[in-house]
Amino acid sequence: MPEQARRVEVLVRQKANLPPGSTVNIGPRTHSDMAGYDSVAVTIVNEGQISHPIYFLLSADGKTLAQFTKYDIAADPRTLVSADGRPSRGGPATAPVLIVGFDDLECPYCARLHASIFPAIIDRYGDKVHIVYKDFPLDQHPWAMHAAVDVNCLAAQSPAGYWNLVDGIHAQASDITAAAQAGDKDKAVDIANAQVDRLTLEQGKLQQVDLSKLNVCLQQQDTKAIDASVKLATSLGVDSTPALFINGAKIDGAVPIEFIFDAIDEALRAENVTPPPPYVAPAPPAPAPPAVTPKPGK
Repeated sequence: MPEQARRVEVLVRQKANLPPGSTVNIGPRTHSDMAGYDSVAVTIVNEGQISHPIYFLLSADGKTLAQFTKYDIAADPRTLVSADGRPSRGGPATAPVLIVGFDDLECPYCARLHASIFPAIIDRYGDKVHIVYKDFPLDQHPWAMHAAVDVNCLAAQSPAGYWNLVDGIHAQASDITAAAQAGDKDKAVDIANAQVDRLTLEQGKLQQVDLSKLNVCLQQQDTKAIDASVKLATSLGVDSTPALFINGAKIDGAVPIEFIFDAIDEALRAENVTPPPPYVAPAPPAPAPPAVTPKPGK
């Protein structure tokens, strides 16, 4: 059963921390000596190398996987990370695939992923994917926490404004950092934070939110919700950004779009939804013809 195989695969990937380009093959159920359990062989293919079979015990009802110790796989993997209360893009909360991204608004790799991959995901899958962001500002990024608080202050009044602001901060992150570093070095973080506040208030005006309420939130800089998001991410093995969970399957880093599309396609199949036709990467542009130097006239 595809759904059952998917649950086994997601758990194996999490426990073994497999790279995104790897393939997990789930063998058929065979008899085991343990009552109530069948034996299942799992092999992993990575960079052309096939692992030795790893044997697990799968309970007769399909809800428990064991290898010396038992793992509960009865829960749907997508419930590992909740999307409740977060502004969303794409399809509704009932969409077959949930994508949760842990984001750092100062992270250049996050900015690249945000600008290139998420529009492509929505273009390819439409309302079949439900996308939310959670916060994971890294300590080495000095204005990332302030930015995370700001976008959440706006999200409380305008989910559309939240996404517009996230788009804008990611697009301007390098400029924000450069402008801050060009000024007084001792005030670089304050300069960056002020720029983020300005972008937040501009977007708040565009969305016609209660600006006095927004200003109070920006001034308070309450990090409790951000801290809770970081704690959740850490419990799920996140230690860098960007990190994506696609129906519970974790993908780390700014990986090629083909890997992400493959993961979404697999998640759709597990939900008995037919994915779009296989992705074909666009052909590289043809090289320009060599310049021809005209011969001098006779």
